[in-house]
Amino acid sequence: MNWFSKLFDGEAQAAVPLSSMQQQLIADWRSLPQAELGRAHHLNRYIVVDVETTGLNMDKDKLISIGAVAVVNGLIDFHDAFAVVLRQDEVSADENILLHGIGASAQRDGVSPPDALIAFLQYAGKSPLVAYHARFDQHMIEDAITAHLGIKLDQAWIDLAAVMPDLFRDHTDEQVDLDYWLSIFGVENIQRHNAVSDAYATAQLLQVAMARGAQRHLETPASFISVEKSFRWMRRNA
Repeated sequence: MNWFSKLFDGEAQAAVPLSSMQQQLIADWRSLPQAELGRAHHLNRYIVVDVETTGLNMDKDKLISIGAVAVVNGLIDFHDAFAVVLRQDEVSADENILLHGIGASAQRDGVSPPDALIAFLQYAGKSPLVAYHARFDQHMIEDAITAHLGIKLDQAWIDLAAVMPDLFRDHTDEQVDLDYWLSIFGVENIQRHNAVSDAYATAQLLQVAMARGAQRHLETPASFISVEKSFRWMRRNA
């Protein structure tokens, strides 16, 4: 397929040099069936993700690490987790390191970005991805995948920062920090600003959301996505 047809096929991406093995692993991931978003929560595998980055500027900063925890059939599987540090050509600033705790040597010795991101794709499969303030995590992961793998991550995302206020209007009808909800429901975050620890805490929050959703007949990933869209529409038109 030439560049012109790719352009109109919606798949044109920058050429990225990858090994034949890396290309095969990507092809294997792309051939996986899409998640069935109409299935009940307890029949799904959710991947709850959190990232650490060189800063909060989505246009300039870079992805340092990804942490993820699976919620399978409504339960957190401690053996079904993922963590990777992407190798950095330039180590992030000292104040940034103090925040996430990933030191200079760990950044220099991290996994090559293509291999790290392929490993994440293999782990996540086509499962729905969940995060708190997911737009940031989504942007950083998708940008890194496009830059290093030359493909577009076309996957369902659910933002608990938009879902929780709708499910628990008796607490708040606004987006608030993750710590607010963790405090409300007594969820302990073992190590704040550690990607896996934050993902684990967010996974417990997802379980709370799933239980509340069942009471309100919001029992599928698709229903949570619909809630999120409605929440954002209300905020824009308030």
